[in-house]
Amino acid sequence: MEVHQLLALRELRDQGSVAAAAAVLRLTPSAVSQQLAALQASAGRPLTRREGRRLLLTPAGERLASAAGDVADAMARARLALAEGDDAPDPEPVSVSAFHSAALAWFPSLLRQADAGGPPVRLRDEDVELDRFPRLAATTDLVIAHRPAGTSPWPVGQVEVVPLAREPLVLALRRGHPLATRPVIRVADLVDETWIAVHEGFTLAPLLAALGEAAGTPVDIAHRINEFHVAAAMVAVGDAVCLLPERTGLPAEYADRVALRRIEDLAIERRIDVLARRDRLERPAVRAVLAALRELAG
Repeated sequence: MEVHQLLALRELRDQGSVAAAAAVLRLTPSAVSQQLAALQASAGRPLTRREGRRLLLTPAGERLASAAGDVADAMARARLALAEGDDAPDPEPVSVSAFHSAALAWFPSLLRQADAGGPPVRLRDEDVELDRFPRLAATTDLVIAHRPAGTSPWPVGQVEVVPLAREPLVLALRRGHPLATRPVIRVADLVDETWIAVHEGFTLAPLLAALGEAAGTPVDIAHRINEFHVAAAMVAVGDAVCLLPERTGLPAEYADRVALRRIEDLAIERRIDVLARRDRLERPAVRAVLAALRELAG
């Protein structure tokens, strides 16, 4: 078995298709298919199976893909051992991706720390569908991801999960809105409201669905906005309401026009985690940036 063949199998598992695996590996789909065929021949048993147009892993393929992660870890440690005697710092920047509100909260501090002599960083905002966050770890050292509390956990076999924070989601409404002066807001008070919501399939979409279930009727979604800054600007001038993260969702410029209120009888929150592949965490520079993120989140 060749290392590059094992890594191709791992990417097929993690990315979900030969084409996506090829994009991560910077190969053609044909080259990835050839590597998988060669690996299966050397393994002497089926590693993949067809289900319609999808290529899925067999149980043996799943086990071998997990072992491929161990191989990648060993290769990372070997590269570090080779460079151990060098006095020069790690020249490769640490890549970090984050959804928008986390990027707004923490990216400036990461840049300041890099300018003050910390590891260099390359930052990217990535607000993607829930199941795509773990896939970003194939091309990014540290992926700041979020998911509603109570949903299925991240695929631990594919990524290491480092918890950063748990953040309540609260009701955002214009300060002149009739509900803004109520001492307590409950789900029943929100039945007739018009809502701003994230796009379907994105991480926080299930939270508004949960509110509708609690109210016994679907919520009236008039606008689909993923960026909290835009949503807050819209709330500030109209009667539509939305859910915003309590600590990182409201830009300071709207604090005097938008009120954040907890919903008394519905506790909803998101988990914020860092996702990373184990082999990337072998680098001291990556671990240093991860430590900085944990301190910022704390």
